[in-house]
Amino acid sequence: MEAGRTSEKTRRIAIRHRGRGAQVSIYLGKMLRMFIYQNDWKVIPMSALIAGLVAMVVRKRFFINMEGTLMGAFALVCVCIWNGCFNSIQVICRERDVIKREHRSGMHISSYIFSHMVYQALLCLAQTAVTLFVSASVGVQYPSEGLVTPLFMVDFAISLFLITYAADMMSLWVSTLAKTTTAAMTIMPFVLIFQLVFSGGMLTLPEWSKTLTKFTISNPGLKVLAAQADTNNKPYATISSMIARMRDSEIGGTVTVGQVLDVITRDDNPVIADLRGRKVGKNTTVGELKEMLDQSASFAALRQKELVDGVTLDNLLNVLHADDLVKQFADVKIDAEFTVGQLVDLAAEIPDVQANRDREITVKTTVGRLMDIVGEDRVKTFLEEKAAAVSYVEDYEYRMDNVIGYWMNLILFVLAFAALATITLEFIDKDKR
Repeated sequence: MEAGRTSEKTRRIAIRHRGRGAQVSIYLGKMLRMFIYQNDWKVIPMSALIAGLVAMVVRKRFFINMEGTLMGAFALVCVCIWNGCFNSIQVICRERDVIKREHRSGMHISSYIFSHMVYQALLCLAQTAVTLFVSASVGVQYPSEGLVTPLFMVDFAISLFLITYAADMMSLWVSTLAKTTTAAMTIMPFVLIFQLVFSGGMLTLPEWSKTLTKFTISNPGLKVLAAQADTNNKPYATISSMIARMRDSEIGGTVTVGQVLDVITRDDNPVIADLRGRKVGKNTTVGELKEMLDQSASFAALRQKELVDGVTLDNLLNVLHADDLVKQFADVKIDAEFTVGQLVDLAAEIPDVQANRDREITVKTTVGRLMDIVGEDRVKTFLEEKAAAVSYVEDYEYRMDNVIGYWMNLILFVLAFAALATITLEFIDKDKR
C-alpha cells in the first residue's frame, strides 16, 4: 500500500515537470507567493528610500552643470546596481536543497532560470518606476525631450531598467555559485566595489586596469546616463565657486613696463581683446563740459595758476572772452567716446613710456580687484568654456547611436549572466548529498 502511494506521488511529480512552459508558469506563481508572503515586497519601499536620499543630494546640480550631471548619473548607477544586486543575491542559494530535489524529479533548469528572468524583470521595472517618481517628486528637474523616443523620461527609464536588470542577473549568477546565503552576502560587497570602482567615470584608473571596465555593468550604465543628460554641453560650474573663494586672495609680483604693454596691446587673448573693445567716455556738449569744469576743484585751482609772471589762466580766459565763446557754442557736440584699446595704444606710443620699458613695477592686488577691471562675468564664462572643452568626453556625446549602443551592451550583460546562471545550476546535482 505504502509503495503504491510513493509510486503515485512520483508519477504526479513527473507529470508536473513534463513541459517547460508549464514549469515556467508554476514557478512564476511560486515567486509571486514568495513576494507577498515572504516579505520580498520590501525591496520596493527600500528602492524608494534610496532613490529619495540620493535625489535630495544631487537635485540642485543634476542636469544643471557638468560636474553635477556626471555625479548624478553615477549616483543613479549606484542605486540601480544596488537594487539589482539585492533583488536576487539570495534567491537561488536560499532554496538550493529544494532546487536539487526538484531537478532530480524532472525540473528543467532553463525553465527555472527563465521564470526568474521574467519575475526579476517585473521587479526591476517596478523599482525603475519608483526611482523616477521619487526623484522627480523631491525636485530633480528632468528634461522633457527624449533622444530615442519623444519623451526623455521613457528613454531614461529604459536605461535605468537595463542597468538594474543587468545587475539583477549578475547577482542571480552569483547566487547559483554560492552554497549558502552567508556566502552570497559575503561575496556581494566585493562585486559592488568592483562595479563602482572600475566604472571608468568618476575615478582616474591606471592604464593597466582600464580593460577591467569592459567587464562592468557600471561602465555602459554611466555612459548611457551621461550621454542622455548631454553632459558635454553643460557648463563647468566648479570654476564659479573657485573664483568666488579666491576673490580676497592677494596676488602680486614684479613686472616690467614692457611686459605690461605686451600683454595689454595683444588681441589674441579673448579676455584682453574684450577689455580693449570696451568703450569709455561719452558724447557731450561744450556747455556740459564747461559745467563739469566749473564744478571741478582741480580746474578752479588751475585757473589761478600763473602761466607767466603776473598772468594766470583765469586772466587769459577773461581776455579771450571764453565765457561768451562757450555760450555761443554751448550746443556743439563733442565726441569724447573711445575704446580702452585706443587709449592703451596711444599711451604705448609715447616716447617716455617706450624709454621706460625695462623699468620694474611692483604689483600687488587681489583677484577680486583684477576681475572687476576685466569683468567677472567675462572671466567666469571664458574659464568655464575652456574647462568644459578640456573635460569633453567622446563617450558622453549626445547621439542616438551612442545611447542605443549602450543599451545593446547592457542587454548582452543580461543574456550572458542568465546563460551563466543556467550553466552553473545544471551542475547542482554534483553537490554533496
